[in-house]
Formats: sequence, structure tokens, C-alpha cells
Amino acid sequence: MVSPPPIEVIENGADSRKPYIAFEHVSKSFGSLHVLRDISFDVMPGETVCILGRSGVGKSVSLQHIMGFLKPDEGRIFVDGEDITQFDEEQMQAVRRKVTMVFQNGALFDSLTVAENVAFPLRERGRLSEDEIVQIVRGLLEMVNVAEMADLLPSDLSTGMKRSVAIARALAAEPQAVLYDEPTTMVDPLIARLLGDLIQKLQRQLHLTSIVVTHDVRFAERLADRALFLHEGRAQFFGTMEEMKRSEDEVLRQFLSLDMVPVPAL
Repeated sequence: MVSPPPIEVIENGADSRKPYIAFEHVSKSFGSLHVLRDISFDVMPGETVCILGRSGVGKSVSLQHIMGFLKPDEGRIFVDGEDITQFDEEQMQAVRRKVTMVFQNGALFDSLTVAENVAFPLRERGRLSEDEIVQIVRGLLEMVNVAEMADLLPSDLSTGMKRSVAIARALAAEPQAVLYDEPTTMVDPLIARLLGDLIQKLQRQLHLTSIVVTHDVRFAERLADRALFLHEGRAQFFGTMEEMKRSEDEVLRQFLSLDMVPVPAL
């Protein structure tokens, strides 16, 4: 097992040389089930880290800790220089204005059109005119390539399109970091490729800090600056994808050999 490097916690706000998100010896159990065991990793500003592993190893649970939906049994979690481990719901609201999450199901409002879904966080903010909101929504939908679907309801969309709209809505909140929970689950390889292109474009254009939970090695290979591989609740590996492919760890090599699903070239 490869131990992650020591974490240097940001003390006074964002610093491009220090982690934007960091886990420090985080453990979490649900009854007798140990989901996370002494997990440490960090994500630098503007970096994309992919969390890999089989189902049930704590990938999505890690994201829920960052959003404050779950609290660790042990350890500390840092976002933008703050120890958020014991933050209450009111304090977490401020964190969620900086860090947003794109859920597997998109979590769109069924009764709102695509455009209304994306406009929702802009209207909640209450400081933009309706003309400004319309302009921003149009630009976001164009950015994620679904502008022609503005007047449709979520029920009219495919799974992949729902995730694209969810990404646009996440961006409307002007976050500093975006968490993606299994963005390629239940979509075909072509849509997975398009979603990967979109996430890459957003990082390149907006310099967003990103964590992508996935079981798809090829998808991670395209996106990840570094990757965390979880196995039985532990950090089995943390490093670049090139380092991962050179690893002699038997568990990791088995995962790589079974999960290298081909993605067709466009």
C-alpha cells in the first residue's frame, strides 16, 4: 500500500501552492461496516483528482463528507483553508457556495424546464436582473452543449443530457470546486466521452478544482492529474495515472486489468 504524502493545510485562504481540499486520517463506519479507514489525500487548486475503486469502497461517501452530508468518526477535512469537520449546517451553507456537487441522477427539479433549473441558483442569489439571468443561462447551456434543450423538462432528457444540465446548474453557482459522483454510470461510451470532454473543458477554461468519482479507468486516465484508489476502505494508492499503471500492487493491477473498458475514438 502506498501512503499519501503529508498534508500541508491552508492557513489563511486559498493558495495555489497548498491544497484546496484535504482529508487528514479520515475514518467512517456505519455500524460494523468500516467504509473509510484512515484516509488521507489532498487536491490542489485547479487540479482534478479521480477517486477509483469498486462499488462500496467509500468513493461517494468521501464526497458526502466534503459537502457536510456526513461527518467523519475520526480525522479532519479541510476546504479552502478551513477545518470543516465540525461545521454545523449554517456554516456548511457557506462551504457549499464554494464547492458544489453533480449527483449521479442530476438532482434536477422535475417541474422546471432545463433553463429554469439552471437559473434557479441565480435567482436564489437575488442580485441579478432577469435579463442578466437569461443571458447567463444561455451562455451556460451553450457551454455544456444543450442550448437547444432549454425549454424541455428533465423527463424529456437522456441520462447523459441530465448530467450536462446538472453541470450547467452547478456552474451557475460560481463554485471554486466541483465534485462529480460517477458521471459515466448508466451512459454509453460515446456519452461518457462527451462528458469527459466537457469536464476537461471546464477545468481548462475556468480552472476549477475537481474531484471525479468513477470506476472507469479509461475515463480517469483522460481526466486525472492524480488518482486515489480505494480498496476495502483504505487508500491503496495515491499518485498520477502513470505511476498507477507502473504499480506492482496486486490488488491495483487486478483492478486495472478488469476495468480498462475501451472507449471508442471520435
